[in-house]
Amino acid sequence: MKLKRIFAMIGVILLALMYLSTLIFSLMKGEMAVSLFKASVYCTLIIPIFLYMYGMFYRYFQNKGEEMREEMKQAQARDPEKSEEDL
Repeated sequence: MKLKRIFAMIGVILLALMYLSTLIFSLMKGEMAVSLFKASVYCTLIIPIFLYMYGMFYRYFQNKGEEMREEMKQAQARDPEKSEEDL
């Protein structure tokens, strides 16, 4: 649980830094300012979306793994003669 909080805090800090960089790039003048601003806005939107999707997939597949382990335990309880290879 503590590791989860650490990663959450790192994520909050990175997101705040991305917002700050977007603000700074929007106020800059120069030939690369527009490109940096576009890249910063893109990252500010896309990175949190990908992190959210990763979390959803992780929870989904973690739950599927637990269900499969439960099914294997139930199958072994019904027929202890079968090994895991037979299942």
